[in-house]
Amino acid sequence: MANNSSVKRWQDQVTLLLGLWFFITPWVFGYPIPSVQAWTAFISGAVMVLLAAFDLYKTYFWAVMLNLLVGIWVAVSPWVLRMADNTELMWNSLIVGIAVAVLALWAMRTDPELVKHWPGAGHVT
Repeated sequence: MANNSSVKRWQDQVTLLLGLWFFITPWVFGYPIPSVQAWTAFISGAVMVLLAAFDLYKTYFWAVMLNLLVGIWVAVSPWVLRMADNTELMWNSLIVGIAVAVLALWAMRTDPELVKHWPGAGHVT
C-alpha cells in the first residue's frame, strides 16, 4: 500500500510543477497581460497547483476529479478560445493539459483511496 501512496505523491508533485509552469507561461511566452491566454494560464495553473498541494496533504476524489477536468480544459482551451493559431500556446496547453489529465486518471486508478470511487470497485475482491 505504501508503494501506491508514493506513486500518488509523485503524480501530485508533477501536477503541482505542471501547474506552476502553466501559471508562469504568460511571462515565459510573452502573452499580453491582461488577455484571455494569460487569464486561462493564471486561473488554470493556480487551480492545478492548489489542488495538487491539497492532494499532497490529504487525498480526496473530488480534488483529483477537478484536476482531471482542469487538465481537459487546458488541453482543449486553444480551440475553444479560438487561439490554436498560436503554436506555442497550443502545444503548451495541449501537453500540460494531457499530462495533468493522465496523471489524475493514473492516480484515480492506482491509489487505494481513489480506486474505491470507480463504478463497480466495491465488488472487486
